[in-house]
Amino acid sequence: MASECNGSSELKLPEIKFTKLFINGRFVDSISGKTFETRDPRNGDVIALVAEGDKEDVDAAVMAARVAFDHGRWPRMSGFERGRIMMKFADLIEEHKEELAILESLDAGKLFHFNKMFDIPGGASMVRYYAGAADKIHGETLKCSGEFQAYTLMEPIGVVGHVIPWNFPSVMFFTKVAPALAAGCTMIVKPAEQTPLSALYYASLAKEAGIPDGVLNVITGFGPTAGAAIASHMDVDAISFTGSTKVGRLIMEAAAKSNLKSVSLELGGKSPLIVFNDVDVDMTVNLAKGAIFFNKIDKNQYERVLSYIAHGKREGATLLTGGKPCGEKGYFIEPTIFINVEQDMLIAKDEIFGPVMSLMKFKTIDEAIEKANNTIYGLAAGIVTKDLNVANRVSRSIRAGIIWINCYLAFDQDCPYGGYKMSGFGRDLGLHALKKYLQEKTVITPIFGSPWL
Repeated sequence: MASECNGSSELKLPEIKFTKLFINGRFVDSISGKTFETRDPRNGDVIALVAEGDKEDVDAAVMAARVAFDHGRWPRMSGFERGRIMMKFADLIEEHKEELAILESLDAGKLFHFNKMFDIPGGASMVRYYAGAADKIHGETLKCSGEFQAYTLMEPIGVVGHVIPWNFPSVMFFTKVAPALAAGCTMIVKPAEQTPLSALYYASLAKEAGIPDGVLNVITGFGPTAGAAIASHMDVDAISFTGSTKVGRLIMEAAAKSNLKSVSLELGGKSPLIVFNDVDVDMTVNLAKGAIFFNKIDKNQYERVLSYIAHGKREGATLLTGGKPCGEKGYFIEPTIFINVEQDMLIAKDEIFGPVMSLMKFKTIDEAIEKANNTIYGLAAGIVTKDLNVANRVSRSIRAGIIWINCYLAFDQDCPYGGYKMSGFGRDLGLHALKKYLQEKTVITPIFGSPWL
């Protein structure tokens, strides 16, 4: 980076190859002909005009996915064959990782080297992980108390709608898509309107890899229109959503009012990092910096974060450092730290989703646990201590979906991730994620000589 504040760099705008909707294996204009701008958050410049999908486009994509599921090859392939095609998909992602890393940097504001080293190869790795699981999806044999024999079948749930956020566009795309493909589902993906470009690129690579038409469809557009149409569609069998708690509620309502589709939600969080007094201070400072001052924001989030900083000042928290916009272009905010924060302050209760750290003190383990659990959320938490007994006690007491001990943001494709309370339900990552995309069917037959024969 040439400048720490404005984020300017030597990255050049690549040719934007894919800006249309991807439906039934083809890139097409939206039915309305409307487009929207996707912007570079480093400077606010327009990168491209992207097709704006709406309800009619969602209908077309769902129809394609429905036909592909009800009559197509993908759900009827052997798991081995699905896995073979997914392996080719992963190879193509890695072949194009340089271009994808640049595209993601421009569209999402993420560091190029981070994309190239982690996000893009991580997506390919996730595809391979689930490709390896595709031929290992099995039911079980049941020993019945009556004169029957029985077994269960694990079958793909059907047409899935994936609605993904802007903060990790590639990672979230494959977190949702890869296990659903392995399970044999067909799907519609709606990327965030802030970051639509990589999802369209991945759709083209999926077709090149041999994933049949209609299996993977991408509708770019906005949540209240395209996202709502997916959530309420009668021919969508399941929804997997990552985003805000507010929108998660709307998706649940739409699912309940339509066909009672299965819903999985990974929502907001207010994830504490609990630091005890026996720690290595330098290590802990670096850990805390990485925990809160990580990733990026867009224009709306930039304005929201600044409003929370203003709230913190008004409510009486002490601004230790930062708190102001940074640079003349783009959506940058100084790393911000508040001290003397009380639990009833907005900056202590609400998910800010920006570079704002709130420091609170505690005197006992019980007080630390109480403060960590005094939130409507339960996505994650971190514990920093050299005492294994303290780590074990606190990790078992905090109501959150993942606990990091002496680390933070430590993700692995083998470790399930999801929330408690208003952070949602259902799990991404790991073999647990496959459960969201499978139905369990029981098959029972009488044993020869039973009264049924």
